[in-house]
Amino acid sequence: MKIYRKELEKLKVYKPGKPIEEVKRELGLKEVYKLASNEIPFSPLYLRDALTRELKNVSRYPESNCFYLRKVLAKKLKVCGEQIVFGNGSDEVITLALRAFIERGEEVIVSYPTFLIYEIQARIEGAKIRRVPLKDFRYDLDAIARKVTRKTKIIFIANPDNPTGTYLAHKEVEGFLRKIPKRVLVYFDEAYFEFAPNDFPRTAALLKKRGNIIFTRTFSKAYGLAGLRIGYGVASLEVAGILNKVREPFNINRFAQCAALNALQNKNFLKKIISYTQNEKRYLYRQLQVLDISFIKSATNFILVNFKKDTRSLYEYLLGQGIIVRELRSWGLKDFFRVTVGTHKENVKFIQKLAYYLKNS
Repeated sequence: MKIYRKELEKLKVYKPGKPIEEVKRELGLKEVYKLASNEIPFSPLYLRDALTRELKNVSRYPESNCFYLRKVLAKKLKVCGEQIVFGNGSDEVITLALRAFIERGEEVIVSYPTFLIYEIQARIEGAKIRRVPLKDFRYDLDAIARKVTRKTKIIFIANPDNPTGTYLAHKEVEGFLRKIPKRVLVYFDEAYFEFAPNDFPRTAALLKKRGNIIFTRTFSKAYGLAGLRIGYGVASLEVAGILNKVREPFNINRFAQCAALNALQNKNFLKKIISYTQNEKRYLYRQLQVLDISFIKSATNFILVNFKKDTRSLYEYLLGQGIIVRELRSWGLKDFFRVTVGTHKENVKFIQKLAYYLKNS
């Protein structure tokens, strides 16, 4: 007798990039470079004193409302504090939106390939998935608009996209929204917002104008807090209120709230990370061109590389050399891999090992 929901029977589970510790254990390596999960390669050590002070409070539950962090974020984003919904990583807000707004059989539009969590979580909620293929590695906004039906409830757009690294500019998004009924929620996942160019959409302004938008951002990427799991969504007062009804009361722990608040106040760290990432990304571009390997120019801290043949052998070779990149078979991109921009030392070693593989394979 099956006691679980039928939606789980054939569900493909999301597999994150291998952690450094696991690779060290499995392969007996002492030095491993992780270039798979789009983390920044530097820890925000300036947080040490603030987190140490917070230790005295660890026996107490955190503030469920994230009062101080909410206040600072609202001022930064120029929105009402009640419009912000906090998540255990911005991924959790995806889950909250689907839990709150999807009835079984309603439609969710996703592009493909894109961040897999949209489709996985939508299937768990019993949604019907309508896929729209990317066009030249970018979201095909016209095709998405044509897919909307009376049953469409949510459209997910990763901007910038993962795994392609491409992005949609403000004018493109503004024109697209005019084609979408206001009864349909348009969910913009802006996890890589801090790395994006100047013509990136002014999403908060679009939300104020239209109302049927949720946009999410995270502290896991540019701010370097992936290990603490904290992100947030911004929506209309009505939508945010509904999302908070289905949110767990203590989903953001004390250390995450403390770290995020301090991260927003330390602009120098973020500035250095963005500058370093851009410089090293240009280095990787140049070296990939020297090796005559195709890639997609990225608005993020990772690069989608077109290897033009199955990457499984390359992935296993690099893993054996202590370099973790992201194989993309689950995305239907078996001839591609994704590499995170690391430290210069990590990037040099990656290029050296890639060149050796090309020469000897």
